[in-house]
Amino acid sequence: MRIMKTKTLVVAWLAAALAAATLVSQARPQASAQLPDTPAAHQFSAWLTAFNSGDRATLSQFLEKNYPAYRGTIDREMQFRNMTGGFEFVKTEDSTPTRLSATVKERDSDQFAHIDIEVEPADPHHILRIDARAIARPADIPLPRMSESDALAALRTKLDHDVAADKFSGAVLVAKNDKPVFAEAYGLADREKKIPNKLDTRFRIGSMNKMFTATSVLQLAQATKINLSDPLGKYLPDYPNKEIASKVTIHELLTHTGGTGDIFGPEFDAHRLDLRTLGDYVKLYGTRAPQFAPGSRWEYSNYGFILLGAIIEKVSGESYYDYVRDHVYKPAGMTSTASEPESEAVAGRSIGYMKPEGTWTPNTDTLPYRGTSAGGGYSTVEDLLRFANALENHKLFDAHYTDLLTTGKVDTPMGGKYAYGFEDRVLGGIRCFGHGGGAPGMNGDLQICPRSGYTIAVLANMDPPAAQRVSDFILNRLSEK
Repeated sequence: MRIMKTKTLVVAWLAAALAAATLVSQARPQASAQLPDTPAAHQFSAWLTAFNSGDRATLSQFLEKNYPAYRGTIDREMQFRNMTGGFEFVKTEDSTPTRLSATVKERDSDQFAHIDIEVEPADPHHILRIDARAIARPADIPLPRMSESDALAALRTKLDHDVAADKFSGAVLVAKNDKPVFAEAYGLADREKKIPNKLDTRFRIGSMNKMFTATSVLQLAQATKINLSDPLGKYLPDYPNKEIASKVTIHELLTHTGGTGDIFGPEFDAHRLDLRTLGDYVKLYGTRAPQFAPGSRWEYSNYGFILLGAIIEKVSGESYYDYVRDHVYKPAGMTSTASEPESEAVAGRSIGYMKPEGTWTPNTDTLPYRGTSAGGGYSTVEDLLRFANALENHKLFDAHYTDLLTTGKVDTPMGGKYAYGFEDRVLGGIRCFGHGGGAPGMNGDLQICPRSGYTIAVLANMDPPAAQRVSDFILNRLSEK
């Protein structure tokens, strides 16, 4: 969920897409932009031509000839190419004979990026590295706003284009002052059976579940059953690693500053279907020491939210799933949100589709046993609007705790701040809070913008950044008022 640099471009871009935190523009790059006459610029131009061609053989041959240090696969580069639609060169940021930093813009979205390339000094100037990272909209490229009717018309045009290109399948809801002004579903919930997506289709939501977990923790804090400054060991006295138990606070778990690490990797892959309860995760990962001094920095931690779920269970005396059902979903009127095991039939739940090698494939073999307090489960765009309305109308707790939940606390690498299970960011002058989620075959985003009165909920049953791109598109065009 964090923007990062990597020598494998697609990995960087998936991370940036999930971050849900970049400001972008609809303006096209300046046609007069020129590349310098250097070896690095020549290689960049040649790479961009090969990449933009969209031809597998052309790109593969270029990489083999010009980038012997490359350690990725052509499948991943083609996935990256299909995700972005290629890039348009905008301007040179920095240049030496062997290095070039350029600003580019995705052809298929508003997303801007920096691409850095370094080449060998000697002819034929082989490429040593290419790094890509998503960036904020350049200050010298304006971000136009539209009337609501024009913005929604542009959204409809974009969605029609993306659906025709098989780049979006899901549901989109835009509300103004609690009431929907745009609500449409696109694509197929089941490609084999040709079952269409509908507004009440249940989509897997990934890390968006963190909002429900944080809401639950603050409900218990309002009830004086949890103190946010307490160490987690006060509530989980038998926690295996005593350093984490004694030093990591509830506040740090909620803000990803506790150093508690992730859950994904070889251990998760080996035990994916054995991890059935939050306690199972604690048994598997609970002996780990902090990855850094608690409170010293921000680093996204799925395991931290597993621990919050375990604390909810301990304090409330209920399972995590029962607690969020009775204290979050029911008060908000959310009738289609839950985390039932993947083995159970759930009416209206879509199949997630991933495209690792150019062919849409169900993501069934990547899914956990069930969603957790860190993410997973499923919801609908209509239920997400109900959740947003319940928060803003203080149906889940009072105004003080609503502000505490959603107001940014810690700076993040994405350019915004992280609150408690919510991202808090300013998009072109408009403050919005919410959370995205994504994994192979699923992507979603919820953004609540109090000043403008808009709420945007987008869910997709395909790889990131399908939903994120739609959410960003409409957020960047709607009026501030």
